Amino acid sequence: MTYGFQRTATGRVVLRVDQVERGLLMSVARQVMDLVQPAEASPDQDPLAAQLGWVDGDVGISDDPAVARLLPDAYDDPDDAREFRRFTENDLRQSKMQHAMTVVEEIERSGEKVAVTSTDSWLGLLRSGLFHVYDWLTFLQESLVRCMDPALYGFSDDDVPVAEEE
Repeated sequence: MTYGFQRTATGRVVLRVDQVERGLLMSVARQVMDLVQPAEASPDQDPLAAQLGWVDGDVGISDDPAVARLLPDAYDDPDDAREFRRFTENDLRQSKMQHAMTVVEEIERSGEKVAVTSTDSWLGLLRSGLFHVYDWLTFLQESLVRCMDPALYGFSDDDVPVAEEE
């Protein structure tokens, strides 16, 4: 059972978690890392752009809803959003990646009591993980609703996922 984050008498921040909770936190961190892994720089990419972390070419929001929630558009105007993304997306991906890696390292080197040395990394990961888990739960909810009574919820029978019989 988790007790949440606590401050010790010496001012350190700790998190007490059991094995299941440790596993869940590690899983969420690794999933976030998989989602935000920066793309390899193309050998054809402008060397200055690569060094600065800029993305060459047309950059749009991801088709993956989980990635789109983690890296949303900054502007309503598509051209402005694309331009902003071109200059910032790689840094955002690296920042989220570093938060997740830091949390994984802190969990791995701790036992039941996790010594939190980077509260900013924990906040960053928990925020990113919340978006990711929210998308998964939303997908599960929608698939259940489609199976319950498709017509009642505005779906046709063609919209209902069909499982293979075992």
